[in-house]
Amino acid sequence: MGNKSWLMLLCSAFMSMEIGSQEIPFVYEVENTEPDVSPILPGFNELPAVKPLPDPFLWSDGSGYCTDFNDWSRRRAEIGREIEHYEIGEKPTVDRRCIRAEMADDTLFVHVTVGGRTLRLSAGITYPEGEGPFPAIIGIGRGSGSLPPEIFSERGIALIAFDFTQVMSHTQKRGQEPINRLYPEHTDMGAYAAWPWGISRLIDGLEIVGAESRIDLRHLAVSGCSFAGKMALFAGAFDERIALTIAQEPGGGGAAAWRVSETLGNVETLGRTSHAWFMESMFRYKEENVAKLPFDHHELCAMIAPRALLVLGNPDYEWLADESGYVSCQAAREVWKRFGIADRMGFSIVGGHGHCMLPASQYPEVEAFVDRFLLGKEVDTNVTVAPLYEKVDYRRWIDWWGTGKPEFR
Repeated sequence: MGNKSWLMLLCSAFMSMEIGSQEIPFVYEVENTEPDVSPILPGFNELPAVKPLPDPFLWSDGSGYCTDFNDWSRRRAEIGREIEHYEIGEKPTVDRRCIRAEMADDTLFVHVTVGGRTLRLSAGITYPEGEGPFPAIIGIGRGSGSLPPEIFSERGIALIAFDFTQVMSHTQKRGQEPINRLYPEHTDMGAYAAWPWGISRLIDGLEIVGAESRIDLRHLAVSGCSFAGKMALFAGAFDERIALTIAQEPGGGGAAAWRVSETLGNVETLGRTSHAWFMESMFRYKEENVAKLPFDHHELCAMIAPRALLVLGNPDYEWLADESGYVSCQAAREVWKRFGIADRMGFSIVGGHGHCMLPASQYPEVEAFVDRFLLGKEVDTNVTVAPLYEKVDYRRWIDWWGTGKPEFR
């Protein structure tokens, strides 16, 4: 046995000691494991200002801390409800009896009927050779998102293309989008509630058609870049059936933390992001009011735990706020670390390439996450690469966690 293999076994044994005999799932069979959680959601004037990053382990009512993995699903659901309430609007739930699906010519068709009105979604599937079932990636825009398709096709992974405009346009006209035919009352809905809803309905469709899809539903990934990188992140956070989320250059409103971005230069802050993507009411929290938000985007990332997340950054583009993304990713990773599974969350923030163009230096990191979380291979996924930000003191944003005193230390 080589030194590397021996070390991996030792690390695995150590993690087992940390979490006892409990097995931490890689993915779940339901969209949400805790659908009925209702945390306290104070109004704008009642919210305290918390200038450092909020503690992801602190229960919303301030009654104590989530320290056991068995409680994480409930804490995750609290964070999700806060994000829906203050930022993106409700992601509607759909009774499975309201969904019909079929396959035709390697295309999945999903029909969702609510209140007597039907919305049809379609997604072309590119299959590798063989009979399947195949792991699959849902790519936003095209089958692999902005990632090179050969990373997946050479590994026998199917590509599923998500046409987000079937749900909501890039620059929505409120109340006039396809999803509003089903939910006319949800005129406040941001695109990052609507688009993930569409991805979840495609997964519903795959479940309904079953073996006919030839897709392995326990090994699904989602990926996109830039605004679609944000979309992938929200989709992975709000659907626990997604085993691997790869958010490529998601920028502000994605992995970057609103609070940290507010301290930087010409970057995508809360006040500068697209109004079409979020609820209009979110924008009252711009500038100094950002400290009133009871969450930040390190917690959006953390909602994916214990499943796998890889964030890819590109510091050559100032607007992406990748210093904020670095701080947020380090903060989010503390959740995976708490449960002894830090190697399920990684980030790689490197420049020298165009926007949404994966450089050669990031291929191995993407391939490692794909090999492990879609193919089940034993590979090293401890990825924390950000050479430009190695001297950034991210801990000043989180050192207060567990103290009950939200102040910089």
